Order: sequence, then structure tokens, then C-alpha cells
Amino acid sequence: MLKSREGRGEREQLDLFHALPGEMPARDAQDLMAYPFFSLAKSKRTVPIDFRTGSVTVRVEGTVEHGLATIWDADVLIWAASQIVEARDAGIRSSRLMAVTPYEILRFIGRGTSLRDYQRLKAALDRLQSTSVATSIRQPTARRLHRFSWINEWTERADDRGRPLGIELILPDWFYTGVLEASLVLTIDANYFRLTGGIERWLYRLVRKHGGWQRAGWRFDFAHLHRKSGSLARFTDFACDLRGIVARQPLPGYTLAILRPRRGPELLTFRTVSAAVPLPRGETSGACALPVKKR
Repeated sequence: MLKSREGRGEREQLDLFHALPGEMPARDAQDLMAYPFFSLAKSKRTVPIDFRTGSVTVRVEGTVEHGLATIWDADVLIWAASQIVEARDAGIRSSRLMAVTPYEILRFIGRGTSLRDYQRLKAALDRLQSTSVATSIRQPTARRLHRFSWINEWTERADDRGRPLGIELILPDWFYTGVLEASLVLTIDANYFRLTGGIERWLYRLVRKHGGWQRAGWRFDFAHLHRKSGSLARFTDFACDLRGIVARQPLPGYTLAILRPRRGPELLTFRTVSAAVPLPRGETSGACALPVKKR
């Protein structure tokens, strides 16, 4: 939470935006849904994420002290994106400098409001600030990388008597611009916040981004999903987790299935619940006990 001279200068140039009260739809940034920007593990991860495909580069690094920001920490960014879009739609000017109480964030993302929950939120803010990202996404050329942290800085506010007033945080321009100017956001189901597993949370965001509400749904092979997740899990373990998710069907609004063609890799398919139809021949709900094809 230390403020550099650059941080103080940035704060002085920004108008303070107070978080809007009341309930609002949860919105997620599409870029964050499509690529591996966060650790999917609950334990601390210090191994960087290094993802490259075509012209897209995503490099994420954390510190030894805090580790990489996790997909649960990203809930704070979902709250921020929801606030920015809500203000824009209401004709209210927002800002990268935001003031909010921990209670407001915790309630929005479906967490408790105990002292432990407050402490976990602060730890999440620290990881978001200490995680560094370099990406070519939304850059003029693939060779140019935009470097930033998920939160430039954050601080706890207090009155003259030391009573807490909430927190202030500064979002990076890359994230704010993508949400506000390009409107690269999608509404997500509030039940997303109830998903407890890192892979199932990541999978919901990927499905929501790529599947949308297309009646025909979408499909990915297991190996592609493993690579796109940025997970450190072995492929066999990752595939087992996918089968378990298909068996439980936890993703709000979507039906998952596994397609096992006679030739080629296993495929994860998904379609919206409203568009669900009888599964085609060879498409099943999946089971972890089934063997994983070696690659």
C-alpha cells in the first residue's frame, strides 16, 4: 500500500469516483474471460503464467511474498467493471480512482462480512497490486506489450479520529479503457460467485465468453483447454477435473457434455440451458473414471 511519487501524482490527476449504491448486474471483462490472467489455485503460486498464441501474448508474474493474483481475487475487478458500466449507462462520470467500503465489495461478490472476510479482501487487493501483467492484447502490433498491475495502488481511508471510512483504489488504464470505452464486457450470472473451484470458475468465464447464447453451443478439445487455462496441473489431473465438472453440471446457465469421436481428442461441448437438446450420438455427460488419451 506504499505510495510512490508517481502514484501520488496519478492520484492528484484523477477525480474520485464513489461507488454507486444498490444492486446491479455483474459484468466481466471479455479479455479477462478469454485468456489466462489469474492463478486457478487456492495455494500461493509464484510460477509465472506465460501464454502465447498467434499475435496474443500474456505474461503474468507475482512476488514471492504475495504470489499471483487468483481467480477469486478477480472478483474485485468484476465489481469494478460492474460499477464502471453502471455509471456509464446512468450518464455518471466514473474514474480509475474509486472509493468504496469493503462491505460493499464483499456483499456484491457474495462473501461474508466477518473480520476474516475483510482480511481476505485486503490480501486479495495486495495480490492484485503486486501482480504484474504484460500483454499484446489491444495493442497496435503484437510486438508491443502493455505492462501494468491489476491495481496501481490502494489505501485504507480514515477520518480525523482514525475511524475507518473505506478504501480507495486506482485501476490501471488498460483495464479501465477496455471496460469503459470499448465496452468489452459481458453480464455474468450472479451464481458465478458461488462456484468454489478454480477450474470451474475459469471454465464458466470461458464458456460465457465463447459460447454466449448461441443455440449450437461451442466445443474445445481437452488439450486446448488445458493450455488456455494456464493451470500448473498435469494434463491427466486437469482432464479428470473437467470430467468431474461435467458430472456435477455446476455452471449456471450452461449444460456441459463430453464428445468422444472415434478419432481425435476428447471434446468438451457446452450450450445454454435454454437451448439444451438431446445429446448427439457419442456425446456423454462424462466421468472421471474414463481413461485419458495420451498425447
